Amino acid sequence: MTLRPKPVIAVVVLALSCVALQPGPSGAADPGTPRARALPPPAPPTTLPVALPPVDPAVADTLYPFYMPTRGLRRPAVRLVIRCDASRAAGREVYAGRGADSLGGRVEGGFEFVYEALDGAGRPCVYPFAPWQPQVVGPLDGTQYLIRSSIPGRRVTFRTNDPWASLGLRLFDIGTQRIHFELRDVELDFPGAIQPKGALNLEVFDGQRPGLFSAVLRRVRLYGGKNALFLPSGQTMLFVEDSDIAGNVGTNTDQEHSTYINGTLVTHLRSSVWRGQRAWQDQASGHQLKDKAYLRIYENLTVSNVPAGSPPSAMPLIDASSFGFTWANYLRLYRVAPLQTVRDTLVDLRAEIVYGQPQNYPWPVLVTPAWRMPPAPLGVLDRVYLSVFQNVTVESFRTEPYVFALRPQGLAMAPGGSTTVEGQDRTTRAQQRMVSLAFNTRGRFTRAFSPEGWTYVDPVLPPGAEWVRDRDAFIRHALGLIGR
Repeated sequence: MTLRPKPVIAVVVLALSCVALQPGPSGAADPGTPRARALPPPAPPTTLPVALPPVDPAVADTLYPFYMPTRGLRRPAVRLVIRCDASRAAGREVYAGRGADSLGGRVEGGFEFVYEALDGAGRPCVYPFAPWQPQVVGPLDGTQYLIRSSIPGRRVTFRTNDPWASLGLRLFDIGTQRIHFELRDVELDFPGAIQPKGALNLEVFDGQRPGLFSAVLRRVRLYGGKNALFLPSGQTMLFVEDSDIAGNVGTNTDQEHSTYINGTLVTHLRSSVWRGQRAWQDQASGHQLKDKAYLRIYENLTVSNVPAGSPPSAMPLIDASSFGFTWANYLRLYRVAPLQTVRDTLVDLRAEIVYGQPQNYPWPVLVTPAWRMPPAPLGVLDRVYLSVFQNVTVESFRTEPYVFALRPQGLAMAPGGSTTVEGQDRTTRAQQRMVSLAFNTRGRFTRAFSPEGWTYVDPVLPPGAEWVRDRDAFIRHALGLIGR
């Protein structure tokens, strides 16, 4: 497949075309009203909430979120094609045509690495090593870094027990530059990789608005690393589609997760599975999805604590920030019994640590005298940090006491330049600038929300507030507040 002469990205609105938003039952509901409803026998933990019709991968690869700016991205300066059988025999990349030796280990102007999808017998190619990663040099603005299979929809696998196996970027001081990374039809299978921060480790630092780093993952499977996927804090937008984040293998299980996303701009996850958090018998361990982005979009997503070669984690399946924005539609939460005492919530919206840069938030993350919640919180949804959960299903080994927890904001930052928030236990409900809504939550639980905060189950929205259930309107609102 040859690159088109224009930038390889087209801006198209993504939508769950066959998954229409379903209005919740009419009538405002007491947040404490039990919502347990019967479910059919559980499906496998990799089953998605909704079976969507297949899309030609070659077509899907041209579709990008409307909010992800692409102007100025240019074709990579370096394109290498890697042969399957010769590389397998050599235990390293062997190239068709131009090889990596001519680069001296350095790439300027972006790269595209294309790996042959099939071996000589027509079988999916399994490369017995981790992908080669050159040093990126020179100006970064407008550069793209693309790693993909030669056949859209036919996944190539990199499999090794190397304890340092990893794939990623390391870019520092990106400032206001625009950079794009893409991984398509690739499986990283690194069961021995206990050393790197991530099987996929995208360490891009020090971005400043309007600078942006975007990462798009399509039809990938990630397994290995301290975290299967790791992103540090920064001006980063992540979009993941049709993928399987299958778990981590780190040995410090209290601080490592299947996915660890620090204070970024956007996490958008679609038609994918999160699972496999490594746990130990005597530790509660980490989360399947630790996501501290400012804006989180979850569409047709399954998140489970079904492990990969270890006991299940007892922690909440999703650990996110309560200050910020979350929009979910068709989210399947699947919990099996751990060996430790299980934590009570499945989706934990927390406020005790600030991960993102100050410019990532339109309002203070701490309580202030300037804000008191008005008498009708549903009338000011455009002026608060907001989470909206639609069509969430809960499958658990027990009746969960609640599904979602909206933790309170605090009074001050801990001394010494810490990012830890103090005083959440000394703030009042009226001081909180956060609201959470749940529509059509089903499954094995007693109530949708824990007792804290401004939370509503199947509320009747006032006129003019219907935008909160529209994905694109929700995204435009959240990003518009911070000039994105």
